[in-house]
Amino acid sequence: MRKLLLAICGGAIFITSASAAEINNTITDSVQLTVNGAGISNQRIGSSYSVTGNNVNVTTLGGLTGGSATAPATMSAGSYAINTNGSSFNFSESLSIGDTVDTSMDVDSTLGTFDTAEVYSNNQLTTGGTAGALAGVLSPTGISTVTAGGQGTTALGQRTVSMSVFD
Repeated sequence: MRKLLLAICGGAIFITSASAAEINNTITDSVQLTVNGAGISNQRIGSSYSVTGNNVNVTTLGGLTGGSATAPATMSAGSYAINTNGSSFNFSESLSIGDTVDTSMDVDSTLGTFDTAEVYSNNQLTTGGTAGALAGVLSPTGISTVTAGGQGTTALGQRTVSMSVFD
């Protein structure tokens, strides 16, 4: 029995618990340079006409003439007079002429900006950026440098350092 106990205790001395030590070190450097592109969003309006009133004699009712795919409708005049002289009356005539379609928006292929931009009734225009002196440099010392560009540009320099130790 004594030999068995000695064998078990002696064997236990040589069994050690498993251990794993791990060290991770990550360094990430990045530079991001962006130049915005040009863009335009237009919304054309159509032509509209309305007339309303009371105690008004209508000889010829006004309205819109037919337009085309590229030209807006126009107004045809009406002829109106007071129906009963000396009585109260009201009259309102409203006209809105729509936008003419223009297909000549040209984009400068080198700069990516609009040479000519057609504007309609509702517009949102974004001018393109110009790179100018826009630049970014990664450095072995860990300090990235970025240089501002012209309008519509962004420059981002980033360094991420992470270290983890597991036992």
